[in-house]
Amino acid sequence: MNEKEITLDHTDRQIIAALQENGRESYKSIAQRLGVSDGTVRLRTERLLKSGYLRISASVNPMFFEDGLTATVGVSLEGRANAQIMQAIADLEGVQSVSNVSGRFDLLVEIHVASRSDLRRFLVDDLSALGAVQNTETFLYLETINKWVQQRQEDTK
Repeated sequence: MNEKEITLDHTDRQIIAALQENGRESYKSIAQRLGVSDGTVRLRTERLLKSGYLRISASVNPMFFEDGLTATVGVSLEGRANAQIMQAIADLEGVQSVSNVSGRFDLLVEIHVASRSDLRRFLVDDLSALGAVQNTETFLYLETINKWVQQRQEDTK
């Protein structure tokens, strides 16, 4: 399903708002609050998930523990930003998101890593190995409000 195949109405937006407050809330509970059937909530949520418009996931506060670093890396490329280089960067360990942006950088890459040595590995080894990176500038997060990231893979082992 693409953007043109999905149209959101008031009920869809209310369901999304409820799931943003609590992604674990039951369809039945949401349905009662909205005055619709739980089947309506379930079917609409499934449609939003299938279309790629909605994703329900668990995120962690990157500032909760002292043993992790979160940063945005501005990346200037030798050539133009394209889907292949964006995907190659997205596949690197620690990458949360890759955005093609306007401004002085070609891409903004958000990362969450365990240590300074992992940050160095990402910047010096991993990005350099791609061969398309001209230069980078790293913005390390010192404090955040309302910032959530995906748990690092090494935390699940």
